[in-house]
Amino acid sequence: MPTLTRLLVALVVLAGLGAAVVYALGTFVEPSPHEITIRLRMDGFGR
Repeated sequence: MPTLTRLLVALVVLAGLGAAVVYALGTFVEPSPHEITIRLRMDGFGR
């Protein structure tokens, strides 16, 4: 049973670290908006 407890504690700690990383990225990283231009070929259109 101690092995199962140790496994569950390790999984909870890893899940907590993952949640902390997601929260930190959402809070501290600001996206920089910029325009994107995509050119499309007209081969498939108008057939």
